[in-house]
Formats: sequence, C-alpha cells, structure tokens
Amino acid sequence: MRFFKKLLLFASLFLLAMPVLAAGPDIGLGAGGLTQKVADNGGYAVVGVTDTSLSESIGKIVKVALSLVGTIFFVLTVYAGFLWMTASGNEERVTKAQDILKMAVIGLAITLAAYSITSFVLGRIIQSANAGG
Repeated sequence: MRFFKKLLLFASLFLLAMPVLAAGPDIGLGAGGLTQKVADNGGYAVVGVTDTSLSESIGKIVKVALSLVGTIFFVLTVYAGFLWMTASGNEERVTKAQDILKMAVIGLAITLAAYSITSFVLGRIIQSANAGG
C-alpha cells in the first residue's frame, strides 16, 4: 500500500508539473537546420525562429528546471499543510508535517537563490555577448 501511495504521489507531482512544461519558454532550435527543412518540405514558413547562442539555450533550460523544482516544493508545502491540518492531535503526524514544511521552505529558499543567481549571471553573459558581437 505504501508503494501505491508513493507511486500515486509521484504521478500526481508529474501531472501537476505538465502545465509548467507546456507553458515553458520557447527554447528555440535556431533558424535553418532541421526546423527549416521540415517547414520547407511541408510548405510552411518558419516564423519567429532566430539563432540563439549556447549560453541562451542553457539559460532557458536552467530556468525551466528551476521552475519545475519550485513547483515541487510548492506541492510539498501544500502536502505538509494538509498533513498538519488532518493530524487530529497526533503528535507524530504534526512533527512529520513540520519537518516536511521546514525542508520545503529551505528548499524553496535555495531554489529562489539559485534562480536569482542564474538569472543575474546569464543576463550579464548574454548582455556582454550582444554588446561585443
């Protein structure tokens, strides 16, 4: 039964994260190449596809990954709150909920710090690459 609960929790987290992935930024595959060939063969025009540097692509991937991690920690926080509210005076469940909540808050703080640092550093790299090129 515990395996089923863990599997259900994992599947729920995965399904809850799908809108985040669907709404993620367009990482762009660059103009030309395979995208252009497929569009030409299909009779379509490629609109809005531009060349992106490796650092820009990596930055976009990192931002999507950090957004996904933030979503996971949000779900953990909601789970801990639910566990705490339904503890019915059971000290073991309250302690478990408090521990989950503490770890989720610490994880969220680390994720936000990582997101801020990544955004700042990659923004400066892209800005210097555009100014120098």
